[in-house]
Amino acid sequence: MPAFDYDLFVIGGGSGGVRSGRLAAAMGKKVAIAEEFRYGGTCVIRGCVPKKLYVYASQFGEHFEDAAGFGWTVGETRFDWKALVAAKEQEITRLEGLYRKGLDTAGAEILDTRAVLVGPNTLRLSASDRLVTAERILIATGGHPSPHKDLPGHELCITSNEAFDLPELPKSILIAGGGYIAVEFANVFHGLGVETTLIYRGKEILSRFDHDMRQGLHKAMVGKGIRILCEDIVQEIVEGADGRRQVRTLKGDELVVDQVMLALGRVPNTTDLGLEAAGVRTDPRGAIVVDEYSRTNVPGIFAIGDVTDRVQLTPVAIHEAMCFIETVFRDRPTSPDHDLIPTAVFSQPEIGTVGMSEEAAAKAFAELEVYRAEFRPMKATLSGRQERTIMKIVVNAADRRVLGVHVLGHDAGEMAQLLGIALKAGCTKDDFDRTMAVHPTAAEELVTMYQPSYRILNGERI
Repeated sequence: MPAFDYDLFVIGGGSGGVRSGRLAAAMGKKVAIAEEFRYGGTCVIRGCVPKKLYVYASQFGEHFEDAAGFGWTVGETRFDWKALVAAKEQEITRLEGLYRKGLDTAGAEILDTRAVLVGPNTLRLSASDRLVTAERILIATGGHPSPHKDLPGHELCITSNEAFDLPELPKSILIAGGGYIAVEFANVFHGLGVETTLIYRGKEILSRFDHDMRQGLHKAMVGKGIRILCEDIVQEIVEGADGRRQVRTLKGDELVVDQVMLALGRVPNTTDLGLEAAGVRTDPRGAIVVDEYSRTNVPGIFAIGDVTDRVQLTPVAIHEAMCFIETVFRDRPTSPDHDLIPTAVFSQPEIGTVGMSEEAAAKAFAELEVYRAEFRPMKATLSGRQERTIMKIVVNAADRRVLGVHVLGHDAGEMAQLLGIALKAGCTKDDFDRTMAVHPTAAEELVTMYQPSYRILNGERI
């Protein structure tokens, strides 16, 4: 039997890779994990965590305005972009330290280097040019924003990676894209006082979400002063004599802004990883192809997280890591469950959703009951802010099972997490109806909508 340097070698120090390496090492396995940038991956370093911190920062302007309606007098306010960037950096550095500490405590060997496959069980460590072997290799390298290299002037643009560390806050920005990253950053920049325009090729933003959530958020964003250009795309960006970006769109519009941000999807990190040398198969987008147990076509090589392009969410990568450990090291084959994943868009207002949209459910079920409520939240009654909360429950009429719940409003993401438990448990609308309301809350509306707003029969609203 061949002897290997490691029982498990993990490529990638993001959430999925770190969880896998830590759990395996804690079981007494000889584990090494290699990361060429910073431990914590996209989520901690340049994704979810700094984004949420910036979302909080961008909300204070409205909070100061709303305070007057509740009797507060707020004096002169001033925002310091560089102070926010520095505070963010301090926090993600702290979190990176915790990731490293967890690995070290478990007994994993932490390598600050790029690792490249040179064969089915062999890797080259770029920093030392050393070859190592492993009985099992886990690829968890994540993904990166698409640079959209076919776009003339793409090199003049930033992505979400650079947005967190701009040397100066721009006075104006154009964001290309209509997914949750584009929408969230549009709200962040606008909240920080930046003149913000969003451009998207589709008829409506957030194409995969329920139409009421999409339209409700669009209306709210426009009401705040964000310009949204749908059914249009950026054709070219050039740098003007003053250093600003001159943008031409497909419809012929010309915009001049300080920054252009591309949020046009993400790409798996598989380039120059040595996959060809090891014989690992990828799909046309470059994502690693895996089976239901995260196994590649090469025995002993596995992949999890965004590099597989299954579901690009941090908790999913962590879940896949735990399933990998169960399958490989505990002899309990466990397939990741990607059904009914709660999702939040940290826009302003937020979207929280779990399960099927009305449109998707109408294609899958003969008859639906749809419960919908729209109202002004209590906080807005004294602040005078013209905002609306929308809640929607999609139910299969045949057995009353709740297929999807969608919320637009304050703390919608928090609601989505708990709603995810209910839908995962297979709750029916009757279960919702017999649940006592918590008053006064916005969430109580979810258990007090007793009569359907309308029905859908064979795809047609009745």
